[in-house]
Amino acid sequence: MTGAAGDAVGASPHGEGLVLVVDDDTAITALVAMNLRFEGFEVLVANDARGGLAAIERHRPDLVLLDVMMPRVDGYELCRQLRASPLTAALPIIMLTAKDLSADRIQGLTAGADDYITKPFDLTELIARVRNTLRRNREMRDVSPLTGLPGNTRILDAIAERIAARQDHGWEYAVCYIDLDNFKTVNDVYGFYRGDQMLTAAAAALHTSTIGVAGTQPFLGHIGGDDFLVVCTPEQITPITDRAITLFDQASRVLYDPDDLARGYFEVLDRQGRLRRHGLLTLSIGVALSTQRRFADHREVVAAASEMKSVAKRTPGSMVAVDRRKDPEPGRGSDARSLEGTAEP
Repeated sequence: MTGAAGDAVGASPHGEGLVLVVDDDTAITALVAMNLRFEGFEVLVANDARGGLAAIERHRPDLVLLDVMMPRVDGYELCRQLRASPLTAALPIIMLTAKDLSADRIQGLTAGADDYITKPFDLTELIARVRNTLRRNREMRDVSPLTGLPGNTRILDAIAERIAARQDHGWEYAVCYIDLDNFKTVNDVYGFYRGDQMLTAAAAALHTSTIGVAGTQPFLGHIGGDDFLVVCTPEQITPITDRAITLFDQASRVLYDPDDLARGYFEVLDRQGRLRRHGLLTLSIGVALSTQRRFADHREVVAAASEMKSVAKRTPGSMVAVDRRKDPEPGRGSDARSLEGTAEP
């Protein structure tokens, strides 16, 4: 069940996560490895800090179960070393120790541990803590550091949940793809810091709009760059988008230089040295509706919303384009659909 430092134990097809157990007590490593394997994890074992570092460098585990009392380099010091390296600073660490004093727990947490378990421990609790720590770490990694909004993994999960609810219960949904028009120009003219402020203003406008709407709580995510996505009910589209456009217009006005705001556009030199005009930032929003089409998976929904975003961008200013296409009737070709959108200022 256990092997030499860094040897894989019980590789799992389920991919629950790769856990490294670092403990000089081989009986404990064998017991922990066996139970983790039974729960669907892959396991690496090491019997000292040196072996643990080698295993981390070679295999990049998802989490480390780290014993405190080890020869030469103890768990506290190893934890500090891992936190000091950019490559392992965010690696989840749970410390295992026979010390049950409050001061020892504080020392472990101060060294950078995410959790602290006292020996002898309940294996069921240990597995639960491993899962919880991995879940929290994955959620934190999938959050935009700028806006604090969920990223792509949770966005796709939210869409998949709505598709399943539509199939199982008939609950209709809408997916709104939001893009900031002329965002690159802001970065070019003002620099990335002002651009980040614009993104934060857009995120705040969308957040206020989604939490203030009646009915089921919508989902708001940050795809990346200047792209956002809202999953809501069809009835919530207008109140969310109308308010978001208004709030963003108000918030962004204070971020422009006075001359640009007074003109209502930017003046930028192109590569040929000619002066070009670019409009101020607005929101283009494309909407896909489950009431019009039956989407098989998240890719189809996002593709439809993205198409409608392109429709919205054809008209200057903040616009909402709603997909009005219907699935073709049986026996009719796909040309029965035409690209139509309802654009709203």
